[in-house]
Amino acid sequence: MTVIAAYLYRNGKREREIPIDKKVDCASDKSEFVWIGIANPDEEEMRTLQETYDLHPLAVEDALKADQLPKVDIYGDQLFVVARTAHLEGEKIEYGETAIFVGHSHIISVRHGSPRAHAELRGNLERAPTLLKHGVDYVLHAILDFITEGYLPMVEQLEDEVLAMERRAIDSFLNREEIGRIFTLRRELMRFQRILGPMAEVAGKFTRIDLPCIDPEAKPYFSDVLDHVRRVQSMVEDLREVLTSVFEFSSLLEGQRVGVVTRQLAAWAAILAVPTAIAGVYGMNFEHMPELKWLWGYPVTISVILVICTLLYMRFKKFGWL
Repeated sequence: MTVIAAYLYRNGKREREIPIDKKVDCASDKSEFVWIGIANPDEEEMRTLQETYDLHPLAVEDALKADQLPKVDIYGDQLFVVARTAHLEGEKIEYGETAIFVGHSHIISVRHGSPRAHAELRGNLERAPTLLKHGVDYVLHAILDFITEGYLPMVEQLEDEVLAMERRAIDSFLNREEIGRIFTLRRELMRFQRILGPMAEVAGKFTRIDLPCIDPEAKPYFSDVLDHVRRVQSMVEDLREVLTSVFEFSSLLEGQRVGVVTRQLAAWAAILAVPTAIAGVYGMNFEHMPELKWLWGYPVTISVILVICTLLYMRFKKFGWL
């Protein structure tokens, strides 16, 4: 286990570092609390935290598995919250998990697979003791807000890629690799939507339901988290629609271009059929054929071919086939 930070806070200010295997007695008014942040713990170390802070065994088991959808569970006077982080690695969206144990005077965050540490968040909160002194529910809001804010840069990066793909589709045919990327992006966005739905439910519960350790005054802060999730949901849905439109538009353009080429080939085939037919007639080896010994036969034949081909060319040009 990597213990990122374990501190006692009093009236919004960091007091001292604490060991994770010894519980600290805190004041009953929530002005004192313990905030522990750990990453990728093993089973033995989670059992230590379980014994120290009386964590529910089912919650500890879920925190170790790190394969849960976002949720809020109530265990007596404690909360267990699971949130999912998301970030881009190459062309795919990779997911992590942050499990949060919330008690009256402690909050423990357990991170799995997320490259974004909470050091910056902790520093920002410590520089704003006005909120930090209200207790663990405001820290919980800050962590959830930090996670959901991390979705936006990733979605904006995908949005830039999709818009660039849309511009390329207008200018030229999409190649096989680009079409494959469209389907990959749609699949990734569908997976992301399956995370965003439960995340919205989690944020919604904090705004609608009375939960242990959460003061009514803190509910408006969680509505801000819900707004972030809904905004990202809307952007993801729009991106999926744009990807569908890009593919359909590319298919229509390709069909249109194929139709243009087909009409051009058909027009030139019709024009070339005229000299081919006439030459074919005079290429037959019959002994008695009219005009064979006619002095003006060759120039008249060539003239007829040129006139007919010119008329056909002008006609096709008028119809937009050439």
